[in-house]
Amino acid sequence: MKIGLSYSRCVRDIVDGRVDIDDVLVIIARTDFDPHDDQQWKDIWDGYGGGQTFGGPFNNPEWMEYPADDEHKFRQVSIELWEQGKLHQPRKFGARLPGRSEIWLEAVLPSSELNRNPAAKDAWDKFQIVARLTNIKLDDTYQ
Repeated sequence: MKIGLSYSRCVRDIVDGRVDIDDVLVIIARTDFDPHDDQQWKDIWDGYGGGQTFGGPFNNPEWMEYPADDEHKFRQVSIELWEQGKLHQPRKFGARLPGRSEIWLEAVLPSSELNRNPAAKDAWDKFQIVARLTNIKLDDTYQ
C-alpha cells in the first residue's frame, strides 16, 4: 500500500502504470480543487503543464511531456481518487503543507517489527481489516 505525497507526480505514476490505483491508500496533496469542476480542472491541467501549456498558476511542469489528448487520463485518475476518498487535500481545511522530496511512502510494517511490538501488531491487524474493506491490495509476502 502506498501513501502519496505529491498530487502531480503520483497521478503521473498512476497514468503511466508505474503504480496501480488499487495500491494507493491515500494521496496527501498540496492542492485544493475538485476534479469534477471544469474550471478548477483546467487550472490544474494547465498549471502542471499538461498539453504543453506550461505557465499556469502552479508553474510546475510535471505533466508537460504529455499531449493534450492525454488530459482525460489524468482527469479520470483524479476523479477516481476523489470518489474513492483517496485524495486528501489539507488546504481545504486551512492547513499548509511544506513540499516534500518523497513521492511515495510504503504503508507496510515488516513482520520482524510486528513480532517485537504487540501494540503495533494489534494496530496493523486492525488496519488490514479496514484496508480490505476499501479494496486495498495488501502485500502479505512483504518481509
